[in-house]
Amino acid sequence: MKVLIVGGVAGGAGAAARLRRNDEKAEIILFEKGEYISFANCGLPYYIGGTITERAKLQVQTPQAFRARFNVDVRVQHEVTGVDSAAKTVTVKNHATGETYTESYDSLVLSPGASPIRPKMPGMEENHIFTLRNIPDTYAIYDHIQQAAPKTAAVIGAGFIGLEMAENLADRGLAVSVVEAAPHVMAPLDMDMAHTVHNYIRGKGLGLYVGKKCSGFTKDSVLLDDGTAVPADMVILSIGVAPETRFLEGSGVELGRRGEILVDEELRTSVPDIYALGDAATVKNIVTGKVQVIPLAGPANKQARIVADVICGKKARYKGSQGTSVMKFFDQVVACTGEKEESLKAAGIPFHKTFTISASHAGYYPGSSQMIVKLLYTPDEGKVLGAQIVGGDGVDKRIDHLANAVRFGLTVYDLQEMELAYAPPFSSAKDPVNMAGFVAQNVLEGTMNPFYAEDVEDLPENAVCIDVRAPRELEALGTVPGFVNIPVDQLRQRLDEIDLSKPLYITCQVGLRGYVAQRILAQSGANEVHNLSGGYTLYSAYRKDLAGMADAEKKSCASCGKQE
Repeated sequence: MKVLIVGGVAGGAGAAARLRRNDEKAEIILFEKGEYISFANCGLPYYIGGTITERAKLQVQTPQAFRARFNVDVRVQHEVTGVDSAAKTVTVKNHATGETYTESYDSLVLSPGASPIRPKMPGMEENHIFTLRNIPDTYAIYDHIQQAAPKTAAVIGAGFIGLEMAENLADRGLAVSVVEAAPHVMAPLDMDMAHTVHNYIRGKGLGLYVGKKCSGFTKDSVLLDDGTAVPADMVILSIGVAPETRFLEGSGVELGRRGEILVDEELRTSVPDIYALGDAATVKNIVTGKVQVIPLAGPANKQARIVADVICGKKARYKGSQGTSVMKFFDQVVACTGEKEESLKAAGIPFHKTFTISASHAGYYPGSSQMIVKLLYTPDEGKVLGAQIVGGDGVDKRIDHLANAVRFGLTVYDLQEMELAYAPPFSSAKDPVNMAGFVAQNVLEGTMNPFYAEDVEDLPENAVCIDVRAPRELEALGTVPGFVNIPVDQLRQRLDEIDLSKPLYITCQVGLRGYVAQRILAQSGANEVHNLSGGYTLYSAYRKDLAGMADAEKKSCASCGKQE
């Protein structure tokens, strides 16, 4: 059996290694158009920032070591430029010698990956503009900072890589601005969770421009579509990736609208004996059933194993992806799994949402921090559809629990029953995952009727609005305009002050005391009671972000000379 593999890194190199473990006698040739076959993509920003200090650490495997261990014919600087599926051959260009030749195959594995999108815009030649995909890109950015000593930088695109680059450039001492054309950073988040991230970005001293498109460059700035000039001696373009599949033209391999390779559950393409995986191949979204591209390292590694098994006649299939991801941004951690609210609405999938705010570990043990958990679930059985978490310590392990809930079709009731490891330094007896399940159950059973920060401006005119925190909290932290203070511990004694026939809207700091108040009022004759999900914490984050956006807009107007 002769197997050709196009592309290295997680997908191609992983498939080659698994093939060899399955079949010691197979002839395996791996083509990689670059110099490196297996490197730590996700670690590249941290070399630029100085957290990773040794260049050698970025290489997971060298071609020589991979060849020695797995007996794979590794050909670096060899680019596959065409595929003849009828003849079962590929055309290869050796960039080291300029030679072009053909190679036959019994099975062909496509793992070409995706390349950063780099649209042509005015002034690009005037500034120092970089993208980050591989080790040469990393060295180019690092060396430029060392040699040119830029003072300012702009990152265009606020996804995972963009924000990681913003952090690492700031760690190198640059004044950094982040520009994002969408209304909020990080596409897997909903806006209500992005408010906290926006506030944190500004709090770290970075410039933030959301809902703004880059329109061009000068030698020391990025120009936005509203005329704003953002200071930038260098620029990182991080606006997305596109599958590298141009070499498949005329091959018969069916591609999607953006050039992505269409595959089935066995990762077979439309052409017999040709398989595809990784960032260039489609997967099924396990929540929506939609076929899409979800470019993540974890799925690519799993697909590599499955492709090798299928080629060797084993029963294996890739059941789909859910986009589980986590990112560290300075001391803040942002994580997501499954679908977000915006996507569920677009897909016509009904859902409920709740917010819980929990400590990362027992409050009496020093060093705990709060995490905000957004849970999305079906309104009937409570099946978990997605989750988003913003916090610090412990976010990663909680998103993993919730990822398993999405993957295996668990419900919010299952979250309650999860028996999770507990000791004061690590968690609370009621883990944040359990708490998310408890609150969701309350909503499903009708004992909690939530409203949200964005609803506050549109409450009914006859609403009675009550803040049930202690007076000292209101003095120190502020309150929602129009809410009167009746502490929850005094509520039973002061029921005569409340018109129970009117709609009641309750808030506290995070939602827990508000729920207690809601239960008191509902069982005391109130007709309609609502509790602010996430409490004043999420409301204040929402208002602070709106103020930050307004302030940025004023500065934009001042810089471009527009009238407000």
